[in-house]
Amino acid sequence: QVQLVESGGRLVQAGGSLRLSCAASGRTFSSYAMGWFRQAPGKEREFVAAITSGGSTYYADSVKGRFTISGDSAKSTAYLQMNSLKPEDTAVYYCAAAHSQVVVTWRGGYDYWGRGTQVAVSS
Repeated sequence: QVQLVESGGRLVQAGGSLRLSCAASGRTFSSYAMGWFRQAPGKEREFVAAITSGGSTYYADSVKGRFTISGDSAKSTAYLQMNSLKPEDTAVYYCAAAHSQVVVTWRGGYDYWGRGTQVAVSS
């Protein structure tokens, strides 16, 4: 069993930056692929970024070049650095973990989820 807790979400102006953190506890952090998803009001939860234990990354087109996913095995923490934020990035951001050695980009591929952290970007 893995427990995930997100933090770092807040209100920020357009063009600003935020770093979200996802603290994992339970099983060995380095055994999992990690991902970030987001869900805006009235919309489906969508993929944002993913990283494998080996460091391979993948991004949704909407965030490519602006967001960076990373992981720190020593701290059992995954991060999402978000730059050049836009109002359309406003959403609840969720961290997820998957029993996988490859990048996972679909919701159903993840085994554990955090409760989310709210990001709001004002124009």
